[in-house]
Amino acid sequence: MARSKFTTRTRAALAMTVGCLAVASCGTAISQPTSAQSTSAARPTSSAPEPTAATTTPTMTPEPGTATPTPTGPPKFSAKISPVTRRLLEHSWRPGCPVQLSDLRLITMTYWGFDDKPHTGELVVNKSVADDIVSIFRRLYDWRWPINKMELVDVYKGDDFDSIEANNTSAFNCRPATGSSSWSKHAYGLAIDINPRENPYVSSNGSVAHSNARRFAKRPVQAPGVINPGDRVVKAFQAKGWEWGGYWSGIKDYQHFSKGGG
Repeated sequence: MARSKFTTRTRAALAMTVGCLAVASCGTAISQPTSAQSTSAARPTSSAPEPTAATTTPTMTPEPGTATPTPTGPPKFSAKISPVTRRLLEHSWRPGCPVQLSDLRLITMTYWGFDDKPHTGELVVNKSVADDIVSIFRRLYDWRWPINKMELVDVYKGDDFDSIEANNTSAFNCRPATGSSSWSKHAYGLAIDINPRENPYVSSNGSVAHSNARRFAKRPVQAPGVINPGDRVVKAFQAKGWEWGGYWSGIKDYQHFSKGGG
């Protein structure tokens, strides 16, 4: 009797085991997709084409030596004031000048050119007026008021005539005043000549020494780089205590500004 019960229980257990295995097998079969279903699931639902190399926007790299354009426009005005050396002023300074090298300063600064572009120029002035010049030329640059060039007179071996002929804006030069044996204000670094072609030195008889400046001999003249009586350039210098040679009686020196006159 006992053997009969054991056999019956054993058969029942085996039947349950077989049934569970069958169910597990069926569940596995149901959860696995068919090959057709796998292909359908793998396909994207969007009809948009995938990006290719042909539709990718390339990144442009500027070639060496070319300027990278920026949307911010021209650079802001900048200026640097530095001590000068004897080598720098090889032609424009010598022993016996009324100012020592230690009292002069080199200004390297931005100016706006006749080509409507920014440039970097150099002026040497007395250290006592260096801040004046930086302040005034900052305003000229912000106005986009054009200057032809700005080089040390030493580029022309200290020759004032050659510097003027080249329409060069310059300041310090240890030389006498025009037509005089006395020191010019330029010899102290207290004067500056701006665009000498557009603003010539005019003798009392109306003549000019440089032929390229003859058409600018009378005032007022409406042209780029010209200084006229009462204009904003004159007022900018006057605000710092500088006088304009265009107000002299008889001789007119339209290019010339000096601290305290003369």
